Amino acid sequence: MWNDIHWAVQAVIAVTLVVGGAFALIGAIGMLRFPDFFMRLHAPTKATTLGVGGVLIASMVSQWAAGQFGLHELLITLFLFVTAPVSANLLAKAALHRRSPSKAPVPPDQPRS
Repeated sequence: MWNDIHWAVQAVIAVTLVVGGAFALIGAIGMLRFPDFFMRLHAPTKATTLGVGGVLIASMVSQWAAGQFGLHELLITLFLFVTAPVSANLLAKAALHRRSPSKAPVPPDQPRS
């Protein structure tokens, strides 16, 4: 199968895999390094979502190059990009409701509560 795919398409697949892997790695490092819940919330919702999206796009391109449509990858990507922000919003609201502490600095124009 891979012998039939043009080298430029293989290069696009390789680049999207590397970019997706880099974003996933950055998201994983962010989960480990950020000090509190609110800062850690950004890592899986931003970087890791883009990482998984890059891998799925590479899979779609390889399916298209093989002559198939890649509907499964498209549906997974759409589902991921719709559900990740919604779940992050719900998690943040729950943490605010529970008054979870944050280590983020308070801006100078905001009163401390």
